[in-house]
Amino acid sequence: MIVVAGESLIDLVPQERADGVLAPLLPRRGGGPYNTAVALGRLGAATGFCSRVSTDAFGETLLEGLRSAGVDLSLVQRGPEPTTLAVATLGADGSAGFAFYAEGSADRLFTLPPALPPTVRALALGTCSLVLEPGASAYEALLRREAGRGVFTLLDPNIRAGLIPDAAAYRARFAGWLPSVSLLKVSEEDADWLAGSPGTWSALGPAAVVLTRGGDGLTVRTADGTEVSVPAVPVDVVDTIGAGDTINAALLHGLATRDALTPRAAATLGTDGWREVLAFAARAAALTCSRTGAEPPYAAELS
Repeated sequence: MIVVAGESLIDLVPQERADGVLAPLLPRRGGGPYNTAVALGRLGAATGFCSRVSTDAFGETLLEGLRSAGVDLSLVQRGPEPTTLAVATLGADGSAGFAFYAEGSADRLFTLPPALPPTVRALALGTCSLVLEPGASAYEALLRREAGRGVFTLLDPNIRAGLIPDAAAYRARFAGWLPSVSLLKVSEEDADWLAGSPGTWSALGPAAVVLTRGGDGLTVRTADGTEVSVPAVPVDVVDTIGAGDTINAALLHGLATRDALTPRAAATLGTDGWREVLAFAARAAALTCSRTGAEPPYAAELS
């Protein structure tokens, strides 16, 4: 099983791009970790979700989305607090920005669960869940504990600068996570904000660092010095919501199918292996970008 830990929320997505007017907002299930879990389930991977989800109506529909993707919910905590809301704004190129309404929401009150089941091979974390306290400290503790017992870990910081009050403190904390990270995935925008590079981060612990470059494709740099790039798949972009989360899932699924969910295997997968994994992730992300909101593809769409 691959476990994804972090927030689930409701994205409020404009139904049209309009300048100077209020576009109608369409509620969609979302949250970086949530999207990653759904994407993994749709790809056919044995997947579990680890979070705290509200008992409100939004929380119920979030759980239904996970169930329909075949995601295991045994690690989900529940609470009466409201579901986080994220209001999206879309650029002319379909790129998305978000404003968050997260004060007192359920996912912020996540607590450290007991050790994950022995069947868990990988753990993925990132986005708001590693920023908003008190849950952020619990997710950080989960990362360190599971990495310490040999679980393969993926980190996608997916920076939301508006939620980070002290950039320097976050950057220092991020660097402190890297010795516990097997695979780091960052976008070019995240890399610029973090003021780092794949080579610098590889030296701090990750077996591989994947840099996503939007329309220019994806690049991986491994701890043994291998560097591989693939182009993006051309597509008519509706919006980019969930594209990075789909890449997370595709990377984990691609490594799992090659029995490479260990730091050593990921670092030594080789040029051909990584090219195949990255190309698969690029195709999956393109399909997500071709439809509104975070709607990752099913395995049959990528066969």
